[in-house]
Amino acid sequence: MKQYFLPFAAAAVILTAGCQSKSQTNSNTQNTKDSTEQTQTTASAPVEGQKIDVSKIKPADAKTILARKQVPVLCYHQIRNWKPTDGKVGKDYIVEIQNFKDQVKLLADSGYHSILPDQLYAYLNTGAALPSKPIMFTFDDTDMDQFTIAAPTLKKYGFKAVYFIMTVSIGRKGKFVDYMTKEQIKQLSDEGNIIGSHTYDHKNFKKYQGKDWEEQLDKPTKKLEDITGKKMTEFAYPFGLWNAAGFPELKKRGFRMAFSLADKRDQNDPLYTVRRIIASGYWSPKTLHNSIKNSF
Repeated sequence: MKQYFLPFAAAAVILTAGCQSKSQTNSNTQNTKDSTEQTQTTASAPVEGQKIDVSKIKPADAKTILARKQVPVLCYHQIRNWKPTDGKVGKDYIVEIQNFKDQVKLLADSGYHSILPDQLYAYLNTGAALPSKPIMFTFDDTDMDQFTIAAPTLKKYGFKAVYFIMTVSIGRKGKFVDYMTKEQIKQLSDEGNIIGSHTYDHKNFKKYQGKDWEEQLDKPTKKLEDITGKKMTEFAYPFGLWNAAGFPELKKRGFRMAFSLADKRDQNDPLYTVRRIIASGYWSPKTLHNSIKNSF
């Protein structure tokens, strides 16, 4: 296999500073003021993280999807305490342990309910009911602390999450960060969380050509499906960078939704540019809560 990844000491620095291509201030540029439709909630709304059958759902037209109120989607990376060697930019992607626990507690106390991709897909396409104050937690890059710290914290409050796995790092131990093993990834999946694809080695999606589709999508997807025993249907763009020319490649591989970052959604294929905001390491729980309300 052609090797694109950097030595792990360098790669860890890049990934810590790099799943986002633009300043987080972009997250406020497209919010719910562009939609008057409220997220549907009913007395019989789905329960926390409930799996639903979406196999027969026909994707709605872009106008219908764009008209629905956006569901807040958070993107986390490392959950650990800052080190003296962490730079200013890097700290934006590192949420300290107690701060993360406090953030999750505040969201739980504020009445939020976590949802998973099947629920979001059904809602966006059909208007299916969601729990009150729905939110989605996502984690990028396979970091070990997502398994040892984030997952138990979320479980304490009945929350589930989506873990976007970069397969080159599975089971690796690095100078700056360790990564989840195959067994830990499977455990997350078995416990009802969702595993999604995040490429082989974080190569920029906008630059894919030729063998890149096999190396960055096909092989990682098969590896994750072999680990979990489940089909991969969600994808997250490295650095949040995407181009519409790549959407057909995702569709023909069975990906139903793809997650970007704070940029505006594609007006023709919004399912392939689901917006997320980076949960900044500089944010207090209150600041995170305010950012959720302002960004979605």
